[in-house]
Amino acid sequence: MVMPTSRRAFLSAAAAPLILHATNKSGSAKPVLGTGAHRYEATHDWGALPASIQYGNTHGVCEDAHGNIYIHHTVNAASESHDSMVVFDSKGKFVRSWGKEFKGGAHGLHIRTEGKQQFLHLCDTARGVVVKATLTGEQVWSLGYPEESEAYKPDAAGKKKKYSPTNVAIAPNGDVYVGDGYGSSYINQYDKDGKYIRTFGGPGKEAGQLNCPHGLIMDERGSTPILTVADRGNARIQRFTLDGKHIDFVNGTPLPCNFDIYKNGDVVVPDLGARVTLLDRNNQVITHLGDDSQSQWKDTRKLSRDHFTAGKFVCPHGACFDHKGNIFVVEWVEVGRVTKLRKV
Repeated sequence: MVMPTSRRAFLSAAAAPLILHATNKSGSAKPVLGTGAHRYEATHDWGALPASIQYGNTHGVCEDAHGNIYIHHTVNAASESHDSMVVFDSKGKFVRSWGKEFKGGAHGLHIRTEGKQQFLHLCDTARGVVVKATLTGEQVWSLGYPEESEAYKPDAAGKKKKYSPTNVAIAPNGDVYVGDGYGSSYINQYDKDGKYIRTFGGPGKEAGQLNCPHGLIMDERGSTPILTVADRGNARIQRFTLDGKHIDFVNGTPLPCNFDIYKNGDVVVPDLGARVTLLDRNNQVITHLGDDSQSQWKDTRKLSRDHFTAGKFVCPHGACFDHKGNIFVVEWVEVGRVTKLRKV
């Protein structure tokens, strides 16, 4: 675990390419995105990393009850530290890092309050595991290959289906829903202790079928909780009952990755195709933030930081609201990118 550095090391890190509260490349004022009541000032490369850590693909982001921001990333090959979880305070000061075991596979990140304690649920696409952990990285339990599911039984030749979990959602009763986004496109449901309940979804384009259920969230805005799934390979959002029955589709996001819901009912959807979408409580599009979807974003994501355009997104992969309504966005770019959208 990497802890806060000395003043000299901190100043050295602050002088590196990731500079807290930097202006855009021309040195001018930070860009403001959105319209009307949904306007945000963008600070790209938010948070001062210690010199020992270099981001890989930044995949997940969440805020804890104290306002700390957690970034889950795959770790750059040149990084001295292999910690995949980086924690900042609300002002972007480095707090701690941990999670060497997630290097290369760090993906989904979900935070949940249980009583007076909060826990993280982390997906590792490389090792094929979901881990429940404390905020400092101590493992509570882990879920591996869904051997109990008939959908994952080996074929006649003994070959197993691919399994690579991308994200989780948790029901009010504690049931855990795991999206096998990079594997076989099923959703596997477990109880709060990790006991298998059921499997639903599966590959296809029809209602109830999925193609890369990349992200999930438990939508509790109405009287009945609804499991909402980023059915990314099918270019849609799909909604299910908690026992896996199809409800309907939500349009407006061609490459949805995941979700977060603010207390006023707004939903933020990071769209891999170079934009961040805001939906209202009726799941209607409010606006697209930082839209650069007509660009060559698939090529740009592989380039160095100086090729990124201020006020535009490249490949948004994860996003969350903080308690003030600001939005943090992390992107699937090789050098990692964390953007704070401060509500104005």
